[in-house]
Amino acid sequence: MAKIKRTIKTIKVDADKCNGCRTCEVVCSSVHAKPKYSSVNPAASRIRVITHRLRDIWLPVFAGEYTPAECNGRDKYVIDGKEYDECGFCRAACPSRDLFKEPDSGLPLKCDMCEEEEGGPLCVEWCLNDVLTLEEREEEVDEEVEIDEMEAGLDALIDQYGFEKIKTACARISQKG
Repeated sequence: MAKIKRTIKTIKVDADKCNGCRTCEVVCSSVHAKPKYSSVNPAASRIRVITHRLRDIWLPVFAGEYTPAECNGRDKYVIDGKEYDECGFCRAACPSRDLFKEPDSGLPLKCDMCEEEEGGPLCVEWCLNDVLTLEEREEEVDEEVEIDEMEAGLDALIDQYGFEKIKTACARISQKG
C-alpha cells in the first residue's frame, strides 16, 4: 500500500477546564439536524460530556468508530484524584451502551469534525472555557478505502437483524419503486 501525506485533525480535550455546560452537545446536535439548525437534541450529538457530579467529573468524549462487540475492559483510572471508568474514555458505538447511537434509528454516530463547516468543528469554536482545541499535523499514512456512511449504516443493520432479513427488505423495497 502506498504512503501518502495527510493532514490529521484532532480535537484536544482539557478535562480539567470542563464545567459541564454542554454547549458542545447543543451545537453539535443542531448542526447535524435535518434540516441544519432545525432542532436541538443532545442525544443525537457526536460529542457527549460524561459526568459524575458528586465527584466533580466532566469529560467530553467524541464519537468514534462503530464496533459490533463490546470490550472486555472494565478498569478504573484515577487522574488528579478523580476516578474515571474505562468506558468514559471509549469513543466507540458498541452493543453495551447507547451513547453514540442515533436516537431514532439506532444507527451509530461518528464525529465528522464538521467537515462541511468553514473554520472546523463548531464544538471547538463554541466551547466557552477553551476545553476543546483543534490540532492539525501532517502524518504519513497508508492509503486506504474508506467506508461511507451508508455502508456503515448497512453494516449496523446487518449486525442487528442479519443479512438475509436486510436483503429481503431491500428486494421488497426495490419492487415498489
